[in-house]
Amino acid sequence: MARAVLALGANMGEPARQIAQAIDAIASHPQISLLKQSTLIVSEPWGKTDQNQFHNAAVLIETSQPPLELLDFCLAAEAEIGRVRIEKWGPRMIDIDIIAYDDLVMETERLTLPHPYAHERSFVLEPVREIAPDVAQWLMNQTGNKSA
Repeated sequence: MARAVLALGANMGEPARQIAQAIDAIASHPQISLLKQSTLIVSEPWGKTDQNQFHNAAVLIETSQPPLELLDFCLAAEAEIGRVRIEKWGPRMIDIDIIAYDDLVMETERLTLPHPYAHERSFVLEPVREIAPDVAQWLMNQTGNKSA
């Protein structure tokens, strides 16, 4: 089983409820075990700043799904909750990002691991430090990532 960290964020609708809904979906997946869940934080938008504040959290999971299957599950869970991708870094009902998957470093058209911006975003690092300080430190050591 692989250990992965997922970051969740929302700033439309009822963000806290949508994050809870996403965590429920993650926890109910037969190939995923929810190990830890961070507290919910509120943060300023990043990238595109003229929008509502975000609610953010992170979860530590174990999964037998390979990274791209986990990505497909995250995208399906987002769609189920009402995510429609309109603009990069824009407002969203829910966002579920794979931040780290074991200590895997990979780059494909669909997925870059670790998440290329995680080390720059306090709204990711703060919840990750709470549930997996070793992963947060590993992310800080991966600052050479330059791709989107």
